[in-house]
Amino acid sequence: MSDNHDYLGTSDNPKLRLSADVLMLMLKGASYAAIFCLALWFILAAIHWVGLLLPEDSRFRPDPTPFSFHMNDQQNTIV
Repeated sequence: MSDNHDYLGTSDNPKLRLSADVLMLMLKGASYAAIFCLALWFILAAIHWVGLLLPEDSRFRPDPTPFSFHMNDQQNTIV
């Protein structure tokens, strides 16, 4: 087995080695960002899919929280 791990052949030129290292770090960061974006997309798609499985009546019911209704100016009285 060879102990030569210089696959790109950049040992003679340090500037080329630096460019190769920077390129690999940028590709590594881009792959991390792609994995994060795809994971986020899959989570949102799963939530959307679960929402489509809900019955049709549940989409048109009012919200269950007490403050979710629209308040108009006539209901507000200043004491």
